Amino acid sequence: MQQSSLFVSEDDCSLLTDLYQLTMSACYVGEGVENKRASFELFVRRLPSGFGYLIAMGLAQALEYLEKLRFNQTQIEALKRTSIFDNAPDRFWKLLENARFTGDVWAVPEGTAVFENEPFLRVEAPLWQAQLVETYLLNTINYQTLIATRAARIRDVAGENATLLEFGTRRAFSPQGAVWAARAALAAGLDATSNVFAALQLGTQPSGTMAHALVMALSALDGSEDQAFTAFHRYFPGAALLIDTYDTVAAAKKLAEKLNSGEIELAGVRLDSGDLVNLSNQVRSYLPNVPIFASGDLDEWEISRLKKSGAQIDGYGLGTKLVTGSPVNGVYKLVEIDSIPVMKQSSGKTTYPGRKQIFRRYVKNDNGIKLENDRLGLMTEEPLEGEQPLLQVFIKEGIRIKQQEDLATIKKRTQAQVASLPEQTRQIENSHAPKIVISEDLEQLTQITKKNQN
Repeated sequence: MQQSSLFVSEDDCSLLTDLYQLTMSACYVGEGVENKRASFELFVRRLPSGFGYLIAMGLAQALEYLEKLRFNQTQIEALKRTSIFDNAPDRFWKLLENARFTGDVWAVPEGTAVFENEPFLRVEAPLWQAQLVETYLLNTINYQTLIATRAARIRDVAGENATLLEFGTRRAFSPQGAVWAARAALAAGLDATSNVFAALQLGTQPSGTMAHALVMALSALDGSEDQAFTAFHRYFPGAALLIDTYDTVAAAKKLAEKLNSGEIELAGVRLDSGDLVNLSNQVRSYLPNVPIFASGDLDEWEISRLKKSGAQIDGYGLGTKLVTGSPVNGVYKLVEIDSIPVMKQSSGKTTYPGRKQIFRRYVKNDNGIKLENDRLGLMTEEPLEGEQPLLQVFIKEGIRIKQQEDLATIKKRTQAQVASLPEQTRQIENSHAPKIVISEDLEQLTQITKKNQN
């Protein structure tokens, strides 16, 4: 049997879901409850190991998906041919034919710091719609939140003056993942990405250097590493040169001679291997005014070590450890159906019932504006004096009412949010998230719901 293409287009996203979202929706139709109003919230039960906070990201793609949710006839016929839905009611197919997202979406703006059990996003919609969209929402928000959090932590450790470049496309989990990773990294504080498609789509300039292959190829054909550098510099004088293909220090010494004689101007050099502390100091001694970039499986812990060890590095290329690593295990759970609060009571997976709001309180001290505490309460509660509600409505009755923000706005919010966090939350060793206060109303509703469900 001939296999169809596995490239996912925009029109395919309605089928980019887990089977049980569709089978549950068909069951809801059969039971006549598909249009009961349901509320699902997306949150994490526990932060990834070693993290004191998360930076919420991926909302823009989530909203775009909801706005464009459709099923065409070809997709519907393909589902019918599986025979999985042979016993599904005919009304299920009519529902898919006319599918549109008609609900509300509440969320924290991208770049907002969040903690355990705090909803990033809530969908309030007819039950079948709110159920169907779970997989895609978790996919884009979980992954982009992971990348944004790592990028924010790296920026915090590297400092505001370091140049940070996203190099993760070849290590990301998929081509689509690579694009989302580039976006999330830029939105959370990195300066540029090497992913050309992502950069151009996002309206930014792609950035990169060169690979060892060019040095080896031109050295073999033209006779020397120095000639390879000369050739590349001729066409791309603004790019950094990768100088560790053969002998890093010898390469730096030769470049210094050409620089001092006025033959070239150097935009930077990159080190991708070896003892980066020792090598960067030796390179600096030959090229005192040339920016030095480092790459090669770097993360926030390694950057911290390099800085503490006296490495002479002005910028970092982040790849594998930025775009992979411990996942953000966001979950999407039903919290209310037909105005009835519900909760999960499984061991280790208990959830809070009802539609919730995060109330954040800041204090101003000698170190600026700092987060004092978060209070997790119900949507029906009013903020206490000095509190700010974080969840905002982005889609109302299927219509977007807040327009997409640009990366500069999200980046500015991310930087302000990280700066406001307590030191023990920001630190990368022994991080501690702030304590979340549970409101009296939410605590009371939790006890009532437990009793009613038992």
